[in-house]
Amino acid sequence: MQIHDVTAKGKKYKVRKRVGRGIGSGTGKTAGRGHKGQRSRSGDNPRPGFEGGQMPLYRRIPKRGFTNARFKKHFTLVNVCGLNGFEDGATVNLEIVLAKGLGRKTGAMLKVLGQGEIERKLTVQAHRFSATAKEKIEAAGGTVEVLGS
Repeated sequence: MQIHDVTAKGKKYKVRKRVGRGIGSGTGKTAGRGHKGQRSRSGDNPRPGFEGGQMPLYRRIPKRGFTNARFKKHFTLVNVCGLNGFEDGATVNLEIVLAKGLGRKTGAMLKVLGQGEIERKLTVQAHRFSATAKEKIEAAGGTVEVLGS
């Protein structure tokens, strides 16, 4: 990167390079693709990870042990401080949290974390609670209901 690339001087878009438009353009004839070879042809699309016939990296490195990735449980996370937007005595669960826009749905289960403070007396229904979240909700006079996983 050069300094003249950094300062665009009010230009919103970079000018598109028009290739294959004659000798005078500097990108005529082969249009910057060179002569012959896979990348010079149309429809060039080797699969991701293809290294030109060389043994690819994902096959060269040793594979050992067990991975739990296929069986991992994914939780939608919400902090205790986010629950202050509800009225006293309200029941809070995953559907209500998502409807209120307090968290992104990253999993079908809800986990409440203990960051921040809570001033409301709520009934919170979730699949998991951190220890600090449980303490803070109960200290505020609310109740914690653990749902089945």
